Amino acid sequence: MNTVPRIGGIVLCGGRSSRMGWSKAWLPFGPERMLQRVVRILSEVVQPIVVVAAPEQELPTLPSHIMVARDPVGGRGPLEGLVAGLESLNDSVAGAYATACDIPLLRAAFVLRMIDLLGEHDAAAAEDGTFVHPLAAVYRRSVAETAVRLLAEQRLRPTHLLDAVDTRRVPAEQLRDVDPNLESLRNVNDWNDYLAALAADGRPEPDEPPS
Repeated sequence: MNTVPRIGGIVLCGGRSSRMGWSKAWLPFGPERMLQRVVRILSEVVQPIVVVAAPEQELPTLPSHIMVARDPVGGRGPLEGLVAGLESLNDSVAGAYATACDIPLLRAAFVLRMIDLLGEHDAAAAEDGTFVHPLAAVYRRSVAETAVRLLAEQRLRPTHLLDAVDTRRVPAEQLRDVDPNLESLRNVNDWNDYLAALAADGRPEPDEPPS
């Protein structure tokens, strides 16, 4: 697929992975680590890409053109990471598709559809039933200012940002033609989720948990 101009990508990987017990960024997925896989898939359709990590977090090796930003303060959640990612993009980029690093079945066509649906809105976020997915969403760089204000007010949930700006909420049924099983919304939260994602992609289970 061709790279979509003026839209970048943000991959957040600074979470504590408390339910998983291991860093999700380092989980093996075929010949790659999970973060490497998500970055590769996203790179098929958008550039530049920023990976946002916790302040002292170690990351798997990434291509040299991938930018790495750090949360200014650890443990404040994805909204802070989103701000760090958006502020890392230069003026040539209009916005970015944001995803977590624990979406190994992300579909490039899903990303393109969400970008197409942004239109003139500040953000576009997938909505599955009554749940909106702030990390399956496209954001204009301009929303960073609002996000900074929300952080100062201790309103840390990324859904607060979606409520505060002009957001197009995209029903999941409008996305099934490019991602029939909505795999791009499928988080890997614990070990069973990880094994299920491996099976869905035809990958063998690891011999032992990653070190």
